[in-house]
Amino acid sequence: MNRAPGMVDVAREAGVSHVTVSRVLNNHPSVRPETRARVEAAIEKLGYRRNSVARALKSRRSSTVGVVLAGTELYELPRILRGVQTAAQRAGYWVNLASWQGGTTTDLAETLQRLTDQAVEAIAVIADRPMVMDALTGVVTGVPISVIMSGNVPNPDIGFVELDQELGARLAVRHLLELGHRRIVHLTGSLRTFDARARVEGWRAALKDAPEAQGELLEGDFTGNSGYRLAHYLVTRPGGERPTAIFAGNDQMAMGVLAAFAELGVKVPGDVSLVGFDDIAGAAYLVPALTTVRQDFFTLGERSIEQVLRMMRGEPASSERIPPELVVRRSTAPPSQTS
Repeated sequence: MNRAPGMVDVAREAGVSHVTVSRVLNNHPSVRPETRARVEAAIEKLGYRRNSVARALKSRRSSTVGVVLAGTELYELPRILRGVQTAAQRAGYWVNLASWQGGTTTDLAETLQRLTDQAVEAIAVIADRPMVMDALTGVVTGVPISVIMSGNVPNPDIGFVELDQELGARLAVRHLLELGHRRIVHLTGSLRTFDARARVEGWRAALKDAPEAQGELLEGDFTGNSGYRLAHYLVTRPGGERPTAIFAGNDQMAMGVLAAFAELGVKVPGDVSLVGFDDIAGAAYLVPALTTVRQDFFTLGERSIEQVLRMMRGEPASSERIPPELVVRRSTAPPSQTS
């Protein structure tokens, strides 16, 4: 046989009709035990495998959810995907991954359509920038959609789950203010992204609560290199007043700051306190151990799948923000008297 065996081949081998084979495959109670045994023996002998894709397309039940990676700056993606996979598996679903790296609304619609053509029962979109939301505004797929890390979604039929980035930034800056810092620089991540914009807003809001505080914003891109470059600039610029504290856009940028300060002889936290964001693996073992904002990326992925499962049961789309947690370590302290 030069092709994969089909149901007709199993029926011929077992001496039954293809309807009987179908009943055996679907555990129909009307099949006699000896007939069932004959069909199962034929299946094993021929190595027959069901065409699950065709069956899913016919029934619209594939036990699969689609996940679209929509962006190029999706940090901590492995932890989000572990949460997605865990929640999906717990509910009896597989995960089908697709990617959209930007482009037109039509491109995203085609990506979603390819997933629905494979009979996925719901879709989670992991997004990193506002253009994804614009592209989703008029999308109609016929299956529930939840957007992860999204900010507000203009389409009321689409749910979203996000970590509260603005609250995290407020917690970081309030911590520095409570220590007595009044010159606080924020080194931003890429301002194309939801995360960076929300953290800027949180930084600004916290400073407004302390009118005597002074802030300065320098744009980075979430990389350690940008943190290193901006820290060098802060220390070596002519005539510039050095801040007493830095709120970095993420932990990678904070690591770049630490490297630059070590080269320049700036002590952390003796001369400048430093706060990061994300609490990446190893942040507690930097020198000094990094004060940072911890985000539960695993729960973020979990909640997105739980949300689309609720929508599959007929519940309306909803929004959910997961609060972060400030983790205080040794990179922050009250400003020195000479600062």
